[in-house]
Amino acid sequence: MNLGLDFVIDKLTNSIENIVTGDNFLTEVSVITREDLKLITKKNGWVFNWLTEIKQPEREVYKLTIVNNPNIIQGLLSLQVKSDHVYMHLIESAPFNKGKIKMYSGVPGNLVAFACKLSFQRGQAGNLAFVSKSQLIKHYEETLGAFHFGGRLMIIETQSALKLIDRYFKNH
Repeated sequence: MNLGLDFVIDKLTNSIENIVTGDNFLTEVSVITREDLKLITKKNGWVFNWLTEIKQPEREVYKLTIVNNPNIIQGLLSLQVKSDHVYMHLIESAPFNKGKIKMYSGVPGNLVAFACKLSFQRGQAGNLAFVSKSQLIKHYEETLGAFHFGGRLMIIETQSALKLIDRYFKNH
């Protein structure tokens, strides 16, 4: 049963931004490794079981890291390339990037922008779909340019995808 995603777009930044200093850091998105999974546990504060995600052959799991700091994972994303869009199964900021005392803002927006970029690369015109928690539908419309397709299904189409990609990846 899909309960819906409940990530909050804290801020649309140009990369990720240190909350205290305001400094921006360029990011990289790469495929997660089994080695990474040793640190991504509920005991370490992660909410979702990412091992379950990585074991599903149709899904791709990616990690967001800061350029030149590949060992500290800032956030994770699980998605699946479908016939006409990319479907986002799970997204999670690292435990230290959540709540009032988080280190970096911009992690969820960065991961969604990457999913849109991947959608273009795989021939899906930037189209991205995900199921939202009902109370966050308006939030995603306002922050991501997503539209409410029906039920709790949210869609990001080409134009909104291009805006997100331009914001996060114009320097890459």
